[in-house]
Amino acid sequence: MSYDIGDTIAAIASAPGGAFRGVVRLSGPDVIRCLVGCFQPHVRTDLRRVRRAQVIRGRLRVVGAVGAVPPLPCQLYLWPTSRSYTRQPVAELHTLGSPPLLDAVLRTLCAAGARLAEPGEFTLRAFLAGRIDLTQAEAVLGVIDAADPRQLDGALAQLAGGVARPIATLREELLELLAHIEAGLDFVEEDIAFVSEQEVQRRLAAAADCAAGLARQMAERGLAGTNVRVVLTGQPNVGKSSLLNALAGRAVALTSHQPGTTRDTVSARLDLDGLECELIDTAGLSVDAPADGPERAARALARTERDRALVQVFCVDAGRPLSNWERAQLAANATCTRLVVLTKADRPRATDLGRPAIATSSRTLRGIGQLRQCLRQAVAQRRDRDEWAVTGPVVAATAARCREG
Repeated sequence: MSYDIGDTIAAIASAPGGAFRGVVRLSGPDVIRCLVGCFQPHVRTDLRRVRRAQVIRGRLRVVGAVGAVPPLPCQLYLWPTSRSYTRQPVAELHTLGSPPLLDAVLRTLCAAGARLAEPGEFTLRAFLAGRIDLTQAEAVLGVIDAADPRQLDGALAQLAGGVARPIATLREELLELLAHIEAGLDFVEEDIAFVSEQEVQRRLAAAADCAAGLARQMAERGLAGTNVRVVLTGQPNVGKSSLLNALAGRAVALTSHQPGTTRDTVSARLDLDGLECELIDTAGLSVDAPADGPERAARALARTERDRALVQVFCVDAGRPLSNWERAQLAANATCTRLVVLTKADRPRATDLGRPAIATSSRTLRGIGQLRQCLRQAVAQRRDRDEWAVTGPVVAATAARCREG
């Protein structure tokens, strides 16, 4: 998709739904021309002669879907010069927050010469104009996608320069050190030392520590993603997919009495009383049954998801004794928080599991509430311990980009 930064763009900038106030934003060289035909200031003002940012009260004339709309009370926030977010003329029309009215305002502006902005295009223009750097542009997306206050705090910290500022400071310090070293080389015959070898080593070590700390923040935040990953694991046909559906409250995964129905991972975002996690169903794991090519690939993917998870729900069929593989898995030290769950607990119990477990039934929903409570506690503990939402002021998009780079 191509973007022409010479166009004048417009978009609704307030949240969807009705509200006391709604905002429509414009940016581009023809902002004033688009406004002249529809905005009437209360005090006689020629918008074409405005030279500084100001708020102008007035009325907005728009055309609705069924004809003319009575003039709307409106406040015009106008930045007529390049001293704006996008370094272009920018305007915001603050009026009644009725979705049909805002749509009518947008249609009127587009009829006057603007076009609909693409998603993120205002931020793109700010980035291309040098108003913000790439980490701050990614932070804008982090603010929009924040799922809880901690993620919002992290995104706002990055937007305020929490990542760019230390990098810029580090760059300035290294350039200053380089200048001292080069000056010393220019006057090497004069026996003038602008900076000692010990000072060079000290400052380089400090810079390396700073860079390593930033890289560690990126790596840890990248592993974290947006939500805590909770993986359902266990042998084939122990009821993992049915358990996923019961926890999600809807049919997310296919279920069958035939083992091996799940070949790919299936995930659902789970709301645990205001605390979100990503619940992932995986193919059954076992070393007892042979596997063809697709089955081997499914098991390999399941192991990868299991190893990446911070919370593991190990499922055991309550209606049969443990297999050797299950005993080995339960005896091994878990690298993450592990909850042991008995599935199909509505049937006669035949398992010889000799440890506490959460008994559940996806058919009768027995124990599902208890499992949700245990999951919420485990997710909360992992978030607190690993500083899940904010590992330093780094949003997930920045961490992913740096990891790929």
